[in-house]
Amino acid sequence: MRTHSGALMTSAASATILGPSGPVLNADEAAFYRDADPWGFILFARNVETPDQLRRLTGDLRAAVGRDAPVLVDQEGGRVQRLRAPHWREYLPPLVQMARTMPGDHARAVWLRYRLIAAELREVGIDANCAPTADIAGADTHPFLRNRCFGSDPATVTLAARATADGLLAGGVLPVMKHLPGHGRAVVDSHLHLPRVAAPLEELDAADFAPFMELTDLPMAMTAHIVFDAVDPDRPATASPAAVRLIRERIGFDGLLMTDDLSMEALSGTLSDRAAAGIAAGCDIALYCKGVREEAEAVVAAAGRMSDAASRRAEAALAARITPDAIDTALLEAEFEALLKGQADG
Repeated sequence: MRTHSGALMTSAASATILGPSGPVLNADEAAFYRDADPWGFILFARNVETPDQLRRLTGDLRAAVGRDAPVLVDQEGGRVQRLRAPHWREYLPPLVQMARTMPGDHARAVWLRYRLIAAELREVGIDANCAPTADIAGADTHPFLRNRCFGSDPATVTLAARATADGLLAGGVLPVMKHLPGHGRAVVDSHLHLPRVAAPLEELDAADFAPFMELTDLPMAMTAHIVFDAVDPDRPATASPAAVRLIRERIGFDGLLMTDDLSMEALSGTLSDRAAAGIAAGCDIALYCKGVREEAEAVVAAAGRMSDAASRRAEAALAARITPDAIDTALLEAEFEALLKGQADG
């Protein structure tokens, strides 16, 4: 495998990742990005039409900032999949795939899934995927998250999350682990409400935090908009210095840490307030996904420029991008399909 040849980011980049407004980058939006200089971009269904269109958009985004900026997407499979049929393969929700494969095949099946996803993403200029979800599914996990998890115990989740990251990295796509320090106990949807967890720290250590502790070498991760009473009863992890300190010290993650989407209603205050709080808490990057120009401007102004520590972590993350070896897609797809039938045929 060969090292990715693109230029690394500069320390002057804005401490933001922004979502463009639509499938085509117009001159006005390009000029905004040139001035704002976000560290990276994130795409949603509103940005996706065809492979050719998507290649043009990712190229235009990078041209706007004059460097090989990372372009992210949420391509978990299942409900959270921005690139869909007929141009891209449809994948089962992660929890469903795990149920359909034999336990001994879990790691290989997950690796194949995300190696194939990585090939699809790279082909259209996307080089970071907001996966794996290393949260643990519990009996009361809200449906918005539950089948996006890989399992209900730390060992299974860790195994699958590692395979996810390895498959993506082998395909030249950076994984973004989520949602630190653990979202599985949320019983409300953080897109709409602020979840609160009352479990003691010892219980969280043994379960929720455990997969993340095993995956601290991954290049990037995303916070959870969730309050842990045992860590900081007043603020969600995204905006909590105590929670970020726990992520850095107790869990041990020193990669690039971005907020979850600041547009989500779990957070309070203006978007400026939310961005400033996330950066002040110790997050490296403020993530704003909605693509509304005035809101993006406010987030950029509040987040400021990347700190020296954030720049160091960002350069280390980008250094993990490789130009992948070629694969026989048909062969890998055939193996993947055979493994998916393992539970029913076993």
